[in-house]
Amino acid sequence: MEISKWKETARRLGKGRTARILAIILAAVAGGWLGLAVGASVDTPVGPADIGMSLRPSWGGETVVDVRPLGTLSFDTHNSPVRLSLTINAVHPDAAEEILNNPRWADRLPTIIGQDVTDGLRSLIIRGLLFAVAAGFMTGLLVFRRLSRAAWTGLGSLVMVVVMGGLTALTFNPRSISEPRYTGLLTGVPSLVGNAQSIVTRFSEYRGQLAKLVTNVSQLYEAGSTLPIYDPDPSTIRVLHVSDLHINPIAWNVIKSLKDQFKINLIIDTGDISDHGTSAENEFVEEIGRLGVPYVYVRGNHDAMGTQRAVAKQKNAIVLDGNAATVDGLRIYGIGDPRFTPDKSVQQSDDSSQALTDLGRAQAERIAPPEAPRSASTSSPGRIPTDIVAVHDPTVGRGLSGQVALVLAGHVHQRSTEMLPTGTRLMIQGSTGGAGLRGLEGDEPTPLMASVLYFNKSTHRLQAWDDITVGGLGEQRVEVARHIEPDPGRRILPESTTPPQPTGTITGSPSPIALASGAYVPYASEVSDGRRRGNRAVP
Repeated sequence: MEISKWKETARRLGKGRTARILAIILAAVAGGWLGLAVGASVDTPVGPADIGMSLRPSWGGETVVDVRPLGTLSFDTHNSPVRLSLTINAVHPDAAEEILNNPRWADRLPTIIGQDVTDGLRSLIIRGLLFAVAAGFMTGLLVFRRLSRAAWTGLGSLVMVVVMGGLTALTFNPRSISEPRYTGLLTGVPSLVGNAQSIVTRFSEYRGQLAKLVTNVSQLYEAGSTLPIYDPDPSTIRVLHVSDLHINPIAWNVIKSLKDQFKINLIIDTGDISDHGTSAENEFVEEIGRLGVPYVYVRGNHDAMGTQRAVAKQKNAIVLDGNAATVDGLRIYGIGDPRFTPDKSVQQSDDSSQALTDLGRAQAERIAPPEAPRSASTSSPGRIPTDIVAVHDPTVGRGLSGQVALVLAGHVHQRSTEMLPTGTRLMIQGSTGGAGLRGLEGDEPTPLMASVLYFNKSTHRLQAWDDITVGGLGEQRVEVARHIEPDPGRRILPESTTPPQPTGTITGSPSPIALASGAYVPYASEVSDGRRRGNRAVP
């Protein structure tokens, strides 16, 4: 009997000890997080600027550079539950001017800035540790009202911060510095545009402000991109990929700004520059002649043959429709969309997808990657060495898999990219015109999208690209995200087998999440042209 009582007592004590340990751990975590949130911040000089550094608990680890009032640069630097924030509090004009005017600073400045940043981070980590331990101790004292348990809680907070630091170091991704994201917000438009002005004047003012915003963001992003990242050399070929302008005049403001700020060599438009393909809309394409760079265009399903002829008349315009052109050294093959379907009430046949895929495969017989080894299948004189193929519908682009390194498309008003098994990259652009007037049908206006593609001048292969997203009509928001091509020199292999093609009519539209995840989604040609679920824009 005595033995059973001792066992029962030991069991109760064990349960109580476990509960106390769990309570101490919870108090340590809460106190440590509170300490980081309250005290983990320092101000430190970095070169000619004063930088505020802070550590904050966060479910997603990242580094954020706050450049007020323009916006933020974000980097996915680590995978621990803490965020490092850097804020430019002030720039000393005298010191900045001396650096700019004194050539000797060019060699010394990187070392000085590196040392300043290291010193600031060291002070930040020490301060964060002290505040986390102190907050953990005070939390334990308040919860348990015993010094011994408060000491254990403080020690637990110290362990938590050390583990977070170790996890940050282990998961640090230096590649993230080469793929920054810029997000900006400008909210002063109401004060710039008077309430009594006409809608025409307001729209003109908005276009001007939007162009200034895109210009400022581009300049800031280029400045941030001078960090140790993919840095295009002067010989890099810069291509601006746009699509689906749908006669939105704001698109030209964005294109002109990006063309100037990113020093674009040529523009590729993958169709639907028009909306209904009428002769009255042809005046819209006259802006092409004012851009001052080559403008390569393929016809979309909203563009009539008259639209294509109107584009061809413009200075700088190069229309591709089953033919190729060499522009700034890049060999580009273009395929115009075989359909003309501006009327959304017209239902497409069930075999539309198969017909578009067959079109792509038929056109693929005419081209070959420039580096393809000569064989019975590639030595035909009719095959054209091709670096890029431009199409409107991605379904046509899939039929070109294995015959070219890069296929550019549009049509679905959702940006995505996919590496096909053959090594062909399929890049689908969103709507640079914000889907036209249909972009206003949803709860939020459809954003304007474009991408800057960087090509090596010698190999003609894609090295990196910047995805630019501009808030839709009435918004003043810009985001720029850089992506690095992981294997620019990969070999393009012909398809060994023919993949099964979808059949039947599929309704609905692919979500951005599905497109980004690479899951199978129906392409626009598989959807009754333009029918979209809910409030999404119609291509």
